[in-house]
Amino acid sequence: MKKVAIILIVLLSLACNKKAETKIVELSCGQCQFGLTTQDGCDLAVRIDDKAYFVDGANIDDFGDAHDLETGFCEVIRKAEVEGELIENRFKVSSVNLLD
Repeated sequence: MKKVAIILIVLLSLACNKKAETKIVELSCGQCQFGLTTQDGCDLAVRIDDKAYFVDGANIDDFGDAHDLETGFCEVIRKAEVEGELIENRFKVSSVNLLD
């Protein structure tokens, strides 16, 4: 019985430790590039499977000037490898690696 209880505890703890997924996404300004209107100003967003979500855990200016004509998120859509998860219609990011 003791072994069964230990196995159940281990399985339960593994099930509760939901890992963030790594995905290749489009990353840009939610308002300027993805047409999101639920927030004012310029905010970082990801587009996954043709649906855009605002990002929590990273700021639009963390990657340089958001209005730079060649690399700024308000001007271009960039590819990125991100780790995170969708929670309550927002993308909670734990890491971002720009691919371009």
